[in-house]
Amino acid sequence: MLSRLVIFASGSGSNAENIIRYFRSSKKKSKTEIVAVVSNNKDAYVHRRAESLAVPSYTLSRADLTQNPENLMMLLQSLRATHIILAGYLLLIPEWLLAAFPGKIVNIHPALLPAYGGKGMYGPHVHESVVAAKESKSGITIHIIDEEYDKGKILFQAEVELSPTDTPDDVAHKISLLEQAHFPKVIDEWIEHSFHE
Repeated sequence: MLSRLVIFASGSGSNAENIIRYFRSSKKKSKTEIVAVVSNNKDAYVHRRAESLAVPSYTLSRADLTQNPENLMMLLQSLRATHIILAGYLLLIPEWLLAAFPGKIVNIHPALLPAYGGKGMYGPHVHESVVAAKESKSGITIHIIDEEYDKGKILFQAEVELSPTDTPDDVAHKISLLEQAHFPKVIDEWIEHSFHE
C-alpha cells in the first residue's frame, strides 16, 4: 500500500528536507511519497526548501486548524494523505485532526521526554533549559501525538553526551545531528509497522 506523507513545519525545514531526500533515495520510495509540506508561517524557509525539491507547499493559519478545519481537511483529502509528520511544527494539533488520523501523526521533540516537554518547550527554549540545568546528556524523542503536548506513545529515543562548556547552540547542533540521522529511518519503520498491526 502506498503511504502518502504530509509534513507540517513552522520554521527552516531542515528536517523536512532530510525526510524528503531520504524517501526519494530509499529503495522503498515506490511505497512512500512525500506529497506536500504544510506550514502555519507563510515566510517560513521550509517553503523555499519544498520548492527547490519540487514538493507542493501550503500555508494554513492557526485559524485554519481551529476555526476553519474544512480548509485543511479538504487539502489533506485532495492529497490522499495517509500520515502526517510534524517536523518542527509549533501549533497544537486539534482533536478533529487526531480523530481523522488516529495513530497516524508523529512528532520529533529535541529532548528526552518526559523531561523538557510541554507547552512552550521547543527549539531554543529546550536547549537553554537543558544547559541551565547543567544536564550531562540530552537527545531526541520521536513519538505519536495525542491531545497533550509531548505526551504520546514514544517510538524512539536517542541521546548524546553534553559537555559542561556546551552552550545552547552547541546542544542544538548535537541534537540536529541526531535528528538528521534517525528521524527519517524511524518514520520509515513506523509506517511499515503500522500497516502490519
